[in-house]
Amino acid sequence: MNAIMKPIVPSDRQVANIKTADYKTFVIDGEEVPGHSYLQFDDTFPEGAGFTIYRMAPGTQSIPHEHTCHEQFFVIEGELIDNDGYVYKAGDFVCLKEGTQHNSYTKTGVTLALFIRSLERNL
Repeated sequence: MNAIMKPIVPSDRQVANIKTADYKTFVIDGEEVPGHSYLQFDDTFPEGAGFTIYRMAPGTQSIPHEHTCHEQFFVIEGELIDNDGYVYKAGDFVCLKEGTQHNSYTKTGVTLALFIRSLERNL
């Protein structure tokens, strides 16, 4: 097909390189979570939901929480260890179903491509 399309205007395109982008510090209940940061473009989702790139610094852990919907993530680099000892490695594509309760930590640091429709409930 040779359809004639309108050019994409600059305000309709967002591009960031995950290696050099400015990440936001992750905040829960008004408190910054040390070592946790994210990159999110789609402001139709609350901050921390939707499609994000999420980073955890070496030696950090997540707060225990319950998923209010399915959480899907792809491990871009590093490793993430769940509270039951399961280790997610670079290249793993994961779905944790609604109702899953867990927390995770990383010894090495980890970068995830993450999709979650709604924010989790802290335990």
